[in-house]
Parts: sequence; structure tokens; C-alpha cells
Amino acid sequence: MARSTTPARTALTHIDAEGRPTMVDVSGKATTARAASAECRVRFPADIAAQLHANGLRSAKGGIVDTAIIAGTMAVKRTHELIPFCHPLPIDGVRIAIDWHGERELRIECTVRTTHRTGVEMEALTGATIAALTIYDMCKALSHAIVLGPAKLVGKRGGKRDVGTVAGETR
Repeated sequence: MARSTTPARTALTHIDAEGRPTMVDVSGKATTARAASAECRVRFPADIAAQLHANGLRSAKGGIVDTAIIAGTMAVKRTHELIPFCHPLPIDGVRIAIDWHGERELRIECTVRTTHRTGVEMEALTGATIAALTIYDMCKALSHAIVLGPAKLVGKRGGKRDVGTVAGETR
């Protein structure tokens, strides 16, 4: 029989011994500094991107970037209300950066920081994706051919393991 080269996976953390959904008990974990960065992309048809470049990223609804930053920040603070097993966390900081990535694509990066027993990956992903959805909403009158994604975790620090790169790190 051939041996698997796939690394062993850990058990799902939100399923109890009986297979029922459960919130992870973090009471035994140490309170540490934690941070996560996530990104989401927004790709525009060429003519719409040119129009947005010419208008300084403003639509008929107003400033796209500023509105998306506010929406993403609000979403970070409410992630536990949107995702059933997320813990409510004290958010120490949120930074959302939005800039052109090429001529037709905006890159949104959301970085979240806390000092707590659990990480902020879901908060960072929520902030980035809600900012992207807000940009779509602000621009949908121009085109419905706007594409969102991919959305992904860029990096996290704190907890059991560090992954990738967190924006603003000095290493």
C-alpha cells in the first residue's frame, strides 16, 4: 500500500466529540498580541477602471476608498455577529489600505490587531471582503461585470503558529 505524502490534518476545532457544532473554549489559552492581514481584489472592466482613474476613485455615490475603509472597519468590529463561532474581541487596531494593482484591479488589505486569547484572521478577512463589497455597491451603477476576489489570508502572528506576512511588520 502506498504511503500518503499529505501531512496529517488536525481535527476540526468547531466540532465536539459528538459531531455537534461548538464554540472553541479559549479560556485556557494565554493572552498574547495577535495580528492578521487579509486581502481581497476588485477587478473592473477596462472602461470602468479608466473612468475611476479619471474621477479619482469617486462614483456618483461619493468617495469609493473612504467609504470602503469605513465599511470594512465597521465589519471588523462586528465579525462575531456575522460568523456564528467567532469570539467577540477587543480590537486594538484596524488598518485598511486600498490601492490600484495594475490598471484594472484594486487591492484591499485589511490588518487587524488585538491582545487576546484567540486570533483575528476572521476579522481581517471580513474587513477586506466587506470593503470589496462596498466598492462593488458604489460602482454597480457603472457596471455589473465587476469581479470580487480572490479573498485570502496574507499572514497572521500570535497563537500556535505564524503564517505569511502581516502588514506593518518589522522583522
